[in-house]
Amino acid sequence: MLKDITLGQFFPGDSIVHKLDPRMKIILMMIYVAAVFFADTWLTFSLLIICTLALIIVSKLSVGTILKGMKPIVFIAAFTAVINIFWSTGETPLVSFWGITIYPEGLRMAVFTIIRIVSLVTGTSVLLTYTTSPMALTDGIERLFSPLKKIHVPVHEFAMMMTIALRFIPTLVEETEKITNAQKARGADFESGNLLARAKAMIPVLIPLFVSAFRRADELAVAMECRLYHGGEGRTRMKVLKLSVSDIVFLIISIAFFALMVVL
Repeated sequence: MLKDITLGQFFPGDSIVHKLDPRMKIILMMIYVAAVFFADTWLTFSLLIICTLALIIVSKLSVGTILKGMKPIVFIAAFTAVINIFWSTGETPLVSFWGITIYPEGLRMAVFTIIRIVSLVTGTSVLLTYTTSPMALTDGIERLFSPLKKIHVPVHEFAMMMTIALRFIPTLVEETEKITNAQKARGADFESGNLLARAKAMIPVLIPLFVSAFRRADELAVAMECRLYHGGEGRTRMKVLKLSVSDIVFLIISIAFFALMVVL
């Protein structure tokens, strides 16, 4: 399961989505998220699925990569679907047993919820983490929210912290996998016993993981100080962000798609 976590990973490529300006990707992601929550009919959800599939095709990401990223949210989607099935009410019952009544509206809401969660995770990952390097994402966040600096909001520091957090998620996952395998080689059992026993068995993994995380954070801070890093003030950029024709085209298509979702 740990190997299936792709949050924060960047997959280099030469697709149109990879070449988009990171500022535009953030704007497109906001429009996409708004469209996801506006969908509430079979037609709008069908359009949402088509849009998500189009993003995957244009980004040239493999289907295996997308499906691998979906595995960690299977439980959340299934749990939410079950809640909607058994707790939604309607006019005409579909089936009733043991005092539990299932309505067609509950099944409808369950399907809509699964589509919404999968589309939300897939679309935002394709638009941001999968196709945008951590440095480009930092520059995009800082440049996009730079007007907030006028009211003394530390935009650069927030962008740097967010990017470092995303960057170290795969590292911590890999470290957890190594520690877990090492403990299993020493005879640790993480699968048998009740929930409390399994939680106690995770202590030999969590303690070394926290120690490793703090050590990495300290090494990163020392490295940044050695390179005379003192925040964003006075820093220059090797690559200056510029909007291209494809950025404007994607923005127009996204606005048209969102307007269509609102109208429908």
